[in-house]
Amino acid sequence: MALRNIVYSSEPLIRKKSKVITDFDERLDILLEDMKETMRKNEGVGLAAVQVGVLKRAVVIEACGQYFELINPVILNSEGTQTGPEGCLSVKNVSGDVVRPYKVTINAQTRYGDNMVLTLEGMLAVVACHEIDHLDGILFIDKMIEKRD
Repeated sequence: MALRNIVYSSEPLIRKKSKVITDFDERLDILLEDMKETMRKNEGVGLAAVQVGVLKRAVVIEACGQYFELINPVILNSEGTQTGPEGCLSVKNVSGDVVRPYKVTINAQTRYGDNMVLTLEGMLAVVACHEIDHLDGILFIDKMIEKRD
């Protein structure tokens, strides 16, 4: 495992659309382990592969005592709304309120290529939506309704 450098909002790469993962191999395992270590070291609750310079559709989430790896995630359904503060490892010294779904159902794959469907609520739904946005080059500041000091 290795710490990877964070890609910041000033870098054009962060705005690019990530590519679908088709190879479920040792390189993906290494990427996911590096992402997990980098997220934890930077005290984040989620991280997308593009945030460490890899344009692949992979995210890791660790919040509310749970850890998830989502490969090629797609939001199938969302319910309700919630508004709350967000920040981002790629957007330094900025936080603000964002409206997100309260509940989301996501189709994704595991690191081994197995399909899974999961439903996340509350904070986990917020983190999942935030990270999935990264895969399409969208940052929370694009959706921010009010900046916080």
